[in-house]
Amino acid sequence: MKNELQRMGENFRGILNDLKRRPEDAARELGVSVEDIHAIIDGKKELSLSLIQKATEVWPISARDFFLLNDDCPAGVRIMRASTSEKTRRLMDRGGYPYYEYRDTAASSLALFRPEWIQEECFVDDNDPQNPKVQWNNGHFMHQFTYFIGPVNFYYRDAKGEKQVAVMDTGDSMYITPFVPHTFTTRATQNNAQYAQYAQSAQSNQGAKPMKGLILALTYGNKVVGECQQELSALGTELASQYALDFTSKEMAFASLVRFYREGASLTREEIAKRMGKDAAAIASYETGTIIPSGEELTNLAHALGVNTQELVPFDEIEQKVILKKYETGTVWYYPESKAYKLVELAQTKSLPNSKAMECTVLTDSPAAYDFKNGLHQYLYNVGETPVKIFWVKEGKAYEDILNPHDSAYVEPFVPHCFRGKGKLIILRIGGRVVGEAQIELSLLGRGNAKRAIGESLQWFNPQGKKV
Repeated sequence: MKNELQRMGENFRGILNDLKRRPEDAARELGVSVEDIHAIIDGKKELSLSLIQKATEVWPISARDFFLLNDDCPAGVRIMRASTSEKTRRLMDRGGYPYYEYRDTAASSLALFRPEWIQEECFVDDNDPQNPKVQWNNGHFMHQFTYFIGPVNFYYRDAKGEKQVAVMDTGDSMYITPFVPHTFTTRATQNNAQYAQYAQSAQSNQGAKPMKGLILALTYGNKVVGECQQELSALGTELASQYALDFTSKEMAFASLVRFYREGASLTREEIAKRMGKDAAAIASYETGTIIPSGEELTNLAHALGVNTQELVPFDEIEQKVILKKYETGTVWYYPESKAYKLVELAQTKSLPNSKAMECTVLTDSPAAYDFKNGLHQYLYNVGETPVKIFWVKEGKAYEDILNPHDSAYVEPFVPHCFRGKGKLIILRIGGRVVGEAQIELSLLGRGNAKRAIGESLQWFNPQGKKV
C-alpha cells in the first residue's frame, strides 16, 4: 500500500500534467529547486503548506486539489465498540429541557455518511403533531435514513408544509430528503402503567423510568457536497441556484433537461427540428413537457442535442420527500443461494439508486465464505442480542472480529466479507464520490488508464522523445 507521501507525489504530478508544467517550470514559478520538485513527485518530501499557497497564487488552481482524503480504514473494516460510543454521549436541550442524547457510531472520512445513535428524552402522551412539547429543527443539508427502536413518534412537514406525525416502532424505518423540518419523541400514554409510574416519580426523582425511544439516524451526503458545493458557493446564489431544474414532475423534469442541453449547445429549436426532420412546434412541446418521446424519437432527439439518450430520461416517478416503511411491509428474501442470511428491505429512495438499506438476520455458523462484495460504502450496526462474527479480506490478508450488541462498523467498497453466528444487523450502503457520472467516465477510460487516473505515474510526455 502506498504511503501518504507517495500518494501526494502522484497527485502533484497529475496537477503538473494538467497544467502542462514540467518539473523545471514548476520549480521556476514556485521559487524552489528542481530537486525539491522531483523529491515531492517521488514521494520523498512533503508538499508544504507554504508551497501550496504559492501554487494557488500563481496557477488557476484550488488549494483543495492538493489535499488528499485520509485512509483511516487501512484494514478495510473499522469497528466502534458500544463502550467507545457511550463515551461520546452528549445530552442536548431544546426548549429548556433535555430532548436528545447523542452518541457517535462507526464512521470513516472516506465515506459521506454521519451515523448517530439518538435517544429521545422527550415523552409525549398523544400523537398530535401540534403537541407543544415537540421541538422542531429547521431541516439539514443531508439525506437521512432512520431505523426506529422502541416507541418513537416521527414528526415532519409534508410537501404542503403541514405538520404530520408517523407512529413508529422497532424495525420501522424512513428516508427524508435534505431540508425537511422534522423531530422525534418517545411515545407514551397516560393509560400505560409504566408511563404513569414515571410521571408520578418525576416529582420525587424516584422509581423506574419507561423505555425511551431510540433511533439510528444515518445522515449522508450524495453529490452536492465537497467540491460541488464549493463551486456553487463560489458562483453565488443568483447564478448557482439555476442549476436546480424543475423536477416537480416527470414531464417538467424532461422539459428542463431538453432545454438545459439545447442551451448548452447554443442550438435553436429550429435547428433541432431540422436535424430531426420535424417542425419547431414539436420541439416546443418537448420543452413544455406536453410530450415525452420514447424509442427512436427520443434517440433522435438525443443525437440532435449531441448527448446520450440516458441524459434525457427522467425518473420513472417523482417520489415524496418523506418515505415511511413499516417493518411488516418490507420485502423479505434470502441471500446468497446457501441462504445464510434473511434480508428485509428497509426505507430507501429510487432517486438515490446507490443507497440501500436492509435488516440482515445471520442464520448460519458454518465455515466462512465471503458472501458479500459490493462497490458501496457500508455501515453496520448490531441491533440484536447476540454477537456476530465478521470475516473479511483486503490485499490478500484475512481478518476476523466480533460485532457485539450495539457495536457498529464501517466497511470499504469492494472488500469481500461475511457474517457468521445467529444475530441481527442493520446494513446501510451508500454510493461515494465515484458512482454515477464519475464511474461512467472511469469506465470509459478503461482499467489500464484508470490506474493512472487513480495515481499518475508518468509525465504527460517523454522529454527524450518517443515515436509511436
